[in-house]
Amino acid sequence: MARKEAGKLIKVAINGKGIDCEEGKTILQVCREAGIYVPTLCFDERLDPYGGCRLCLVEIKGVPKPLSSCTTPIQDGMEITTESENLTELRKTILSLILSNHPNDCMCCEKSGDCSLQDLAYMYNISPGKYEGERWDLPIKDNNPFISFDPKKCILCGRCVNICKDVMLKGGIDMTGRGFYAKPDTAFGRPLSPENCLFCGQCVSTCPTGALVEKTSIGAGRGQSVKRVRTTCSYCGTGCNFYLNVKDGKVIKVTSDYGAPVNRGSLCIKGRFGYEFIHHKDRITTPLIREGDDFRAASWDEALDLVARRFGEMKEKYGPGAVGAFSSSRCTNEENYLVSKWVRAVLGSNNVDNCARV
Repeated sequence: MARKEAGKLIKVAINGKGIDCEEGKTILQVCREAGIYVPTLCFDERLDPYGGCRLCLVEIKGVPKPLSSCTTPIQDGMEITTESENLTELRKTILSLILSNHPNDCMCCEKSGDCSLQDLAYMYNISPGKYEGERWDLPIKDNNPFISFDPKKCILCGRCVNICKDVMLKGGIDMTGRGFYAKPDTAFGRPLSPENCLFCGQCVSTCPTGALVEKTSIGAGRGQSVKRVRTTCSYCGTGCNFYLNVKDGKVIKVTSDYGAPVNRGSLCIKGRFGYEFIHHKDRITTPLIREGDDFRAASWDEALDLVARRFGEMKEKYGPGAVGAFSSSRCTNEENYLVSKWVRAVLGSNNVDNCARV
């Protein structure tokens, strides 16, 4: 991939403060880089700007109406205001309209404490009930083993649709219906299945509310009650990073690491949902040595001494060509290199292979 050249430096003023920034960026990007908070609900740094929620509106001197900062390119000499009485009232109206068709069941919601809508409602002191009208009365869709979708909590931000279409290139879901009846769904409302979904969980990772949650972790613990441990996925050699969410010494779910250099938050079905083996009752947690038809637990020193002795015996009896190693793509490149070096330098054999070769 070609390295992107830096844009020309320009000067702007944001909230009366002069800022040097790169041409070609959006106002929202410049604000975030400068540490200036601008509220958003439809914005995800992994996606192209959408401009759907209108919460990121800013005022620009000389422009008669507020513009969405996530879609407006920065221009030299701009004088931008991100907070004013007018903008506050606009944002309060938008949030009140969203909450007018929202369950507002934060006390028992899985995303309470980790919900962007809840945070913004608190920040702007929004109380439900300002606008009355018909509410969605739609059933929860949990007809697959990984993802639960509560359409009543959907705010139509479009993030799940866009990440499925533009990042995963799958297009398994789209906006269906019109007006009050619009909602993200599969074609003809079919259940999520391998035919229309990768079960990568990207839609869950980008959802700003409790509309999309990991079904396997419901009731296991909220965001503020878990410890996040950054680690590398062990299913293959790609090297994807993510966070293990741990509560009471048990992994309850996996969440994305958007700063990961390899995957930038993207995960496959195994990386996102295949963590239950960690605490499975059949998991082998200690080396086993065969004795007759049974196995007995052993220490690592005893097991490694046995392996080293047996390799030495085979090499002495049959020669270096009789031994070798078959490494795994679930290991890192460094681990596979060590396997190769051990076989060639210690055993004196060139019999090294890897499952990825085929």
